[in-house]
Amino acid sequence: MGVGFVVGVLGVVILAHAAYSTVQYRGLLKIMEEEFSNPPMNVVVELLLGLVLCMWAALTVPGKFMSIHPDSEDNRMVSLPGNLEFMIFNHRGKVFPSEVDMKLKH
Repeated sequence: MGVGFVVGVLGVVILAHAAYSTVQYRGLLKIMEEEFSNPPMNVVVELLLGLVLCMWAALTVPGKFMSIHPDSEDNRMVSLPGNLEFMIFNHRGKVFPSEVDMKLKH
């Protein structure tokens, strides 16, 4: 369990507390028979802090990003899979003419 994971859990707890505080504030306003216009400033600060912590954790916890370039050394999925039994070549797409056939007819 790394630091990023702990920060993410802390962010979720802060967001949950902000939601609970908003519900509690609305209940208090109903008792006092006042209109709900916006949440208190401390709830807004909690929401922003929880959002920042969750976003930081979401970007750091997954780990290192892999390269998407096919010629990259990090890309290990360049070759065909070992089990070729699931590759299907007879499908409904063969009914439509390919571009090569269309060029030959002209």
